[in-house]
Amino acid sequence: MNARETLKLISKQWCDINDLMKLAEIGKNNAVKLRREIKDELILKGYTLPNNRLPMIEVVNKLKININYLEKMAKENL
Repeated sequence: MNARETLKLISKQWCDINDLMKLAEIGKNNAVKLRREIKDELILKGYTLPNNRLPMIEVVNKLKININYLEKMAKENL
């Protein structure tokens, strides 16, 4: 995925398993483990989540995705 595709993907409000697989560049089994880890952390903080969805901002934070860098790269590749 290039910077523009990544920005488009992270602009969604909710992240499903397919989005997580693309962002983390991992397979389905590892994506399920990562989703469970993020979900457990959020539940401990008191959040209630819809089935099989995570807030995209939490996924971005967990994966340490640098949005400013992606925006810069997307502009350069016009």
